[in-house]
Amino acid sequence: MPRYAQLVMGPAGSGKSTYCSTMVQHCEALGRSVQVVNLDPAAELFNYPVMADIRELIEVDDVMEDESLRFGPNGGLVFCMEYFANNFNWLEESLGHVEDDYILFDCPGQIELYTHLPVMKQLVEQLQQWEFRVCGVFLVDSQFMVESFKFISGILAALSAMISLEIPQINIMTKMDLLSKKAKKEIEKYLDPDMYSMIEDSTNILKSKMFKKLTKSICGVIDDYGMVRFLPFDRSDEESISIVLQHIDFTIQYGEDLEFKEPKECEEDKSALVDEYFQDRVDE
Repeated sequence: MPRYAQLVMGPAGSGKSTYCSTMVQHCEALGRSVQVVNLDPAAELFNYPVMADIRELIEVDDVMEDESLRFGPNGGLVFCMEYFANNFNWLEESLGHVEDDYILFDCPGQIELYTHLPVMKQLVEQLQQWEFRVCGVFLVDSQFMVESFKFISGILAALSAMISLEIPQINIMTKMDLLSKKAKKEIEKYLDPDMYSMIEDSTNILKSKMFKKLTKSICGVIDDYGMVRFLPFDRSDEESISIVLQHIDFTIQYGEDLEFKEPKECEEDKSALVDEYFQDRVDE
């Protein structure tokens, strides 16, 4: 039997732990068993039960306090993750093997783990050897994505993880429940964006001709290849949570041995459902 995994990624403060907690509660309501593994050795508090916690193996505070290492917070985290990569047997023992495993891995937010360090790639390869079907779930905070140049930066961060890990990836805008009605209406265009219109928005802000040209090239590549789209995630709205979970399940073919149903909205009419979601929020 295949096993299933979500690598929950994103910058610090993007809502990874909240996402995991929300998904656990949602799946419990559906009668589904979902487990969470904390892979952030610098984590302090999270409100979900864990089946494994990397801090049982190594913790950032211990590394920083070691007189022979003398690492700061960032160097300490990198050291912890490299130590973890050399001790995957700890993770294998912690996971065990339960039929139809479905596990959320709450990952650290440091971007270098997904760009020039091999740790997360090694984790993906190890999970695949353990018969996991792995999907990347990249979160960005919607509150910081309401301006075009910030949105482009968010896309590049998501792309860096996608290129590095080489796994299917669902990109999500979190904390939609915290946006004002005006901001929700404004951010709607970023969920399925026209990158060429973004160029016009950005060039009005950028003064340097060189950076205008660079921004135009980046937007062109993103639009031509259609590699990044976002789903809204509102933890107070069950339909929003369900849509995200359905997309991820479809990506990793969860339950394919059962009678499989595609997500309630296909890719071509996803924008119509998103419009309906925002209209409901405005009408409230």
